[in-house]
Amino acid sequence: MLPIAFHPIYKHPLPEGHKFPMLKYELLPQQLLLEGIAEESDFFAPEPAELQHVYAIHDKEYVNSLLNLTLDAKAQRKIGFPLSAELIERELRIAQGTISGCEKAFETGVAFNIAGGTHHAFTNLGEGFCMLNDQAIAANYLLDQKLASKILIIDLDVHQGNGTAEIFQNNSNVFTFSVHGQTNYPFKKEVSDLDIGLPNGTADDEYLKIVKEYVPQLINREKPDFIFYLSGVDILESDKLGNLSVSVEGCKKRDEIVLSNCKKFQIPVQVSMGGGYSPEIKIIIAAHTNTYRVGADLFS
Repeated sequence: MLPIAFHPIYKHPLPEGHKFPMLKYELLPQQLLLEGIAEESDFFAPEPAELQHVYAIHDKEYVNSLLNLTLDAKAQRKIGFPLSAELIERELRIAQGTISGCEKAFETGVAFNIAGGTHHAFTNLGEGFCMLNDQAIAANYLLDQKLASKILIIDLDVHQGNGTAEIFQNNSNVFTFSVHGQTNYPFKKEVSDLDIGLPNGTADDEYLKIVKEYVPQLINREKPDFIFYLSGVDILESDKLGNLSVSVEGCKKRDEIVLSNCKKFQIPVQVSMGGGYSPEIKIIIAAHTNTYRVGADLFS
């Protein structure tokens, strides 16, 4: 079994011409079924997360401004989505998809969320298409429920996980690791436990060398009992919001390095998709599909 969180609400309607590729949340599950990587029984539809778990990470006043649709216009612009009740329900379901995936990963070794990876959501604000930080909420849930005592967050999206870094800056039970484009958004970086900023144009060999070196090294040193993996495919050379030059095959090899180390060290892992903004939607879907293919090959 390959547990995959998905709900139709993930594909949220946006104004015509919006740069966020919301269509991928509809196409990706279809592609996984078409290629036989997943079966219908692998998918589960998450309920909205309980607010107590959200409040444990995010400022209550900020969360309530989302729930009540009273977030000011400037803060909405920073997020990049028009605020609506359906959008907030979507965020809550994504967060619960990640929480539930964690629980399932203890049995299956791995679990996925078709959406998620909302790492630009801070304690009290959102930005960059992120409002509620799904992996941060789930990590805190595991700690609070005493399901884990040390967590490693591996963030390989092209953009630094600034919100995640800020949320856990004073929490020694969560180690935040971000490999990202140094000159890319966010232009003001936060401080993760380990940040590796890459120069523009970094391609497969250099990128994979870094991932291959640091992932097992951090697992050995930090000894996590749970891992979160943010598998953004905006590291691709074709990505219009990234500045690295990784190939689709290189992106797949990155996933193999991360997930094979989780398997080798027998540490359950939850995977959220993160960003992907290549002009051709088929390239985004192909790269995301590879992540699931690797997971299925290793854990099924």
